[in-house]
Amino acid sequence: MVLPFKHEPFTDFKDDQNRQQFQEALEQVKGELGKEYPLVIDGEKIFTEDKLVSINPGNKEQIIGKVSKATKNHVEQAMESAQRAFKTWKTWSVQERADLLFRAAAIVRRRKHEFSAWLVLDAGKPWDQADGDTAEGIDFLEYYGRQMIELGKGKPLADRPNEHNAYFYQPMGPGVVIPPWNFAFAIVCGTVAAPIVAGNPVLLKPSENTPVIAYKLVEVLEEAGLPRGVLNFVPGDPAEIGDYLVDHKETHFINFTGSRATGTRIYERAAKVQEGQQFLKRVIAEMGGKDTIIVDKDADLDLAADAIVNSAFGFSGQKCSACSRAVIHQDVYDEVLEKSIALTKKLSVGNPTEENVYMGAVVNQKQFDKIKDYIEIGKAEGELAYGGKTDDSTGFFIHPTIFKDVDPSARIMQEEIFGPVVAFAKAQDFDEMLEIANNTEYGLTGAVISNNREHLNRARYDFHVGNLYFNRGCTAAIVGYQPFGGFKMSGTDSKAGGPDYLQHFLEAKIVSETF
Repeated sequence: MVLPFKHEPFTDFKDDQNRQQFQEALEQVKGELGKEYPLVIDGEKIFTEDKLVSINPGNKEQIIGKVSKATKNHVEQAMESAQRAFKTWKTWSVQERADLLFRAAAIVRRRKHEFSAWLVLDAGKPWDQADGDTAEGIDFLEYYGRQMIELGKGKPLADRPNEHNAYFYQPMGPGVVIPPWNFAFAIVCGTVAAPIVAGNPVLLKPSENTPVIAYKLVEVLEEAGLPRGVLNFVPGDPAEIGDYLVDHKETHFINFTGSRATGTRIYERAAKVQEGQQFLKRVIAEMGGKDTIIVDKDADLDLAADAIVNSAFGFSGQKCSACSRAVIHQDVYDEVLEKSIALTKKLSVGNPTEENVYMGAVVNQKQFDKIKDYIEIGKAEGELAYGGKTDDSTGFFIHPTIFKDVDPSARIMQEEIFGPVVAFAKAQDFDEMLEIANNTEYGLTGAVISNNREHLNRARYDFHVGNLYFNRGCTAAIVGYQPFGGFKMSGTDSKAGGPDYLQHFLEAKIVSETF
């Protein structure tokens, strides 16, 4: 009997024992730094001369690992392997496939601090953020296993005399998974586990920034009993193998999380039917956001400030759900801004491999330079109210930054920054607040802090985002509780961690028998 789903609890790092255990995990992982990791194709470990080199964002001199890079030839081998594996993997019962995910979840749970420590080093995550990332990965394994068991029952249909109708789901075939670096375990885990438990082999191309933790997931699934060829690990240069993976005539689906530019490129290329292709490809895309927290005039202002600060600066704003716009009623604007600055001043910034800080470094030099440029843009578009400090001498550190009195059409109010920068804008009434909230091309998350029920009810339908939160921040969706995905240019609204997600990787079939 499978117990009902319940999300994985987070670690309380105020507890001395938990802190000690986590420090021990960090030391364990530090002892494994610098290793070389292979491709995995048809269960075989393949080392190549050309490597992706992962470094610690908080310490540029520290190499986390060197991961072999796949070529187009390797992709071709991996697809052939996936096609072979599909013939048998699709015959496993849904219970057998779900049990494999449950075993994988148990393995990760036993090594939870170890995986979180890898996230601290490979992705630069502070302890709490790393722990949440690992917990979410466990949740995806547990939740999707249960969802597949339910979908395995099919759906009821009506019958007529001497006729029986059956509605059931079957896997599609091999597909490609291209996850991001910001949730380097959780999103990798969820985007891989879903198609696999549905019966489809996967070619996994992890982010070139965080390939080591992705390889650790491959090891876990192998340990849990995943047959060879069902998961093929093909990290590499996107410029070399990205289009090839998407264009391949045997790629049935592309499960992508990343930038708008890359997502729309994938969407366009996947629409083209290649020579020999006998199906239409599916694209599941989550492409970022420009997320707004609205603060009404009769809101709890302490709650509002806390929601803005933690949503904007958690993991240095490197979340597609991060609050990058705070739209405040003019009557409480100054007070909310003052409270937000006071909370921001308390945030600690440093290297999470050395201490438990609130914010670490951003992921790499490219992101550092981009965010730094946006801070300069912000100085021209509004007034720097707090922060703005940057330092890439030892790591890629950007301190939390608040701009005030920003025009709703300004670039820092419209373009995704993906860093610890939030812009404050003033509005006269709730109508204007909603208008500003909806004036971007994105529609991922948003929040309304208000005690006015009429305004909350209106926002429920008129605030055009896929994940809307009332009287809390706009980040920290939980698998099975707040399925995640957005509207407009935020993607295909796939609702990861929700009851509809697995159907993206399944084909519904009807069999009608007359007797």
